[in-house]
Amino acid sequence: MTSWYAIISEDKTDSLPRRLNARPAHLARIKALQDEGRLLLAGPFPAIDSADPGPAGFSGSLIVAGFDSLAAAQDWADNDPYVQADVYANIDVKPFRKVLP
Repeated sequence: MTSWYAIISEDKTDSLPRRLNARPAHLARIKALQDEGRLLLAGPFPAIDSADPGPAGFSGSLIVAGFDSLAAAQDWADNDPYVQADVYANIDVKPFRKVLP
C-alpha cells in the first residue's frame, strides 16, 4: 500500500508565461497519477481571490498523491515539467494523512 504525500510548490515571481507553456506536460503527469488511482487531489493556488486570476497568475500548486516513500514523492516532484521550466521557487514534500471525508 502506498502512502499519501503532499507536494506543495511555490511559484517564482513572473512565472506565468513559463507555467502556461509547461502546463500540458505537467497535467499529463498528474493525469497518469489519476489513471493509476494514486491521485487524491491537485490544483493551483490563484494569486488573487478568483477562480480565473488572469494575468495575476498563480502563487503555487498542491498535489496530494500516493507514493511508495517520501523519497519517491520527492523524486516525482523534482522531475515535474514546472521545475524544468523554472516555474517553482521551491517545493516542499510532506507525508499526508487523510482523515476526512
